[in-house]
Amino acid sequence: MKRLSLQWRITLMSVLLIGITCVAMNLLLCSSGVYYMDTIADSLQGGGTVILNDGGAASFDPQLIAPNEELTIVVDGVQGRFRTTNWYITAAVTLLSGILAYFVSGRALKPLRSFASQVEQVQLNNLADMRIDEDAISEFRQLSRSFNQMLERLNNAFAAQRQFTGNAAHELRTPLALMQAQLELFSAEHPDVRPETAEFLTLLREQTERLIQMTRTLLEMSNLQQVARNERIQLAPMIEEIFTDLAPLSDKLGVTLTAEGDGIMTGSDALIYRLIFNLTENAVKYNRPGGSVWVRVTQKTEKLLLCVSDTGCGIPEEYRRSIFQPFFRVDKSRSREYGGVGLGLSLVWEITNLHGGCVRVEESSDKGTTIAVELPAGAETEPSGADIS
Repeated sequence: MKRLSLQWRITLMSVLLIGITCVAMNLLLCSSGVYYMDTIADSLQGGGTVILNDGGAASFDPQLIAPNEELTIVVDGVQGRFRTTNWYITAAVTLLSGILAYFVSGRALKPLRSFASQVEQVQLNNLADMRIDEDAISEFRQLSRSFNQMLERLNNAFAAQRQFTGNAAHELRTPLALMQAQLELFSAEHPDVRPETAEFLTLLREQTERLIQMTRTLLEMSNLQQVARNERIQLAPMIEEIFTDLAPLSDKLGVTLTAEGDGIMTGSDALIYRLIFNLTENAVKYNRPGGSVWVRVTQKTEKLLLCVSDTGCGIPEEYRRSIFQPFFRVDKSRSREYGGVGLGLSLVWEITNLHGGCVRVEESSDKGTTIAVELPAGAETEPSGADIS
């Protein structure tokens, strides 16, 4: 019963109630009808006998009977037919009432379905625009009001989180840049330091660069909402540019880069570039030596499909949803080796969500991984905002 929808529950309860009512009325009608049929003979006076049975009805003329003669009417089979007809009527009324209850309950539950569809459309980037109409029927008014208040609290919480992240990243950027400059200056002025000191300085420069990269990415993520998304983007030239930028890394690892297809969409050129760059860079970094990376673009009527495939070792099934979370890394040792901070795929998820699309691990095995990104061919035009750098 718990697995049934609310509409079917209402329908079955209505059928049960109507069925019990019809059965009770049927029993009462049968009892009353049989009782009055049995009393017909007792109420009539006469001397003849008339038999009514299933074979037909006999007719007679009451004027031919003498006043002092008795008349007896024998009804044969009529009671059985009366009961059978009542049960047929009961079944038909119950069935028709159940069908009517199903459609009526469906119409009555239409506001609930509309509410559910609106809830399904709620995303992180549209919390402020997904308010539910509170002037609904009284049963849903309190639910709509509570839902709107929850959305407002969530929107305020996420806004405060983004502001804190942006402020923290902004404040960290200057001292980190100063630390990096001082380390490079010290290394240039003291080239003859001891080997352990040189190793220590190299470690400090690498970790400082890693922190600078992390703060830069956090600052970009906090400013995503302000980036205009009204540019016309052709993906094939952008992918070729990304391949050129990644050529030193791919040549070092012996990974072959291949692009297929083309597509046009509306969005932020800088953000879409960063999305494809991050996916392709990850596919190169976590590939086998001498492996391959394919970037395929498929243009459809209302959406655009981007797939990035590699020949790496794959992603375990339990991690396929977690890889898009901030600071999550499947192979932490290799991430440190390449200076990763675990924000690349998180930024991909944020950019995809901001453009009204979705990203997922299409397939993954020991032969490689394919990550698919679905983007609308035309995104909503936003007012010009601050660009990322």
